[in-house]
Amino acid sequence: MEMAIWECAFFTVNRQPSTVKRQQKNMLLLIDTSQETGTTALCKGGEILFSEENKITKEHASWLHLAIGRILSEAKITVKDLEAVAVVSGPGSYTGLRVGMAAAKGFCYALKIPLITQNTLRVMAESMISFAIEKQALICPMIDARRDEVFTALYQVAPVNGQRSTVNENTSTANPAFASRHRRDGGQSRQPPTANQLPAVNGQRSTVNELIEVKMPQAMILDKTAFETELAVNPIIFFGTGAEKWKKITNSPHAPFQPQPDLIQAFAKLAQQDFDSGTWADPVYAEPVYLKEFFSY
Repeated sequence: MEMAIWECAFFTVNRQPSTVKRQQKNMLLLIDTSQETGTTALCKGGEILFSEENKITKEHASWLHLAIGRILSEAKITVKDLEAVAVVSGPGSYTGLRVGMAAAKGFCYALKIPLITQNTLRVMAESMISFAIEKQALICPMIDARRDEVFTALYQVAPVNGQRSTVNENTSTANPAFASRHRRDGGQSRQPPTANQLPAVNGQRSTVNELIEVKMPQAMILDKTAFETELAVNPIIFFGTGAEKWKKITNSPHAPFQPQPDLIQAFAKLAQQDFDSGTWADPVYAEPVYLKEFFSY
């Protein structure tokens, strides 16, 4: 479905064609102010219906609530029609994370609706799954964290329904003690699950590709040995605002660099999955994921 795009000096508004029926309810509100480009959107069933972008990083705070008002107006709904709010919780811009989290928590607390949080690196990796399957490669998103440092993680796409794994299983550096489905809470490396270990939905195995966390999200100072072990046995796709730093350091033939894909659709998919499964955060205690003490644009 094509969407009309309206641009001005400060933000871009994506509007649906007039032939699309409006006044849809039970939508999720998405908020991402973690990086240079801020985005807010309404989605239903994991599909984006209305969205707006802001490319003026320092204006996220003044832009966000006005933008939410505009997309709600476009959809002809009010905040009372929202089923949940999802926010990208970090890592990223220190100020941007606080802006997005405060807005999301405010809506959820006032409206008594679920709060969903997503790690920035996990959303970035989700956007690269198709390319990683095609190239049989691991996924390494990178966010610039100033100087020689980046926020990064390493992910593998788990095979589904006979697909080949995107990791060299004969020479995997994963530790069997940490074999598990993707977790958010730590561990340095993990082996992929088998088909029987993938989560079941309504008694059936998932046909959706899962991401396995090989290296947990972290703030990393880059040097020539940063991904030496992994690159020796697997190609790794590097992308994001911090990837240019790594490009100047590595000379590995197994390190393809890709442009950053649009993240909003990947964010919508993950938010919908968490909403449906009841994977919600507590709006009272949820906090941004900084990974280091101070970082702001």
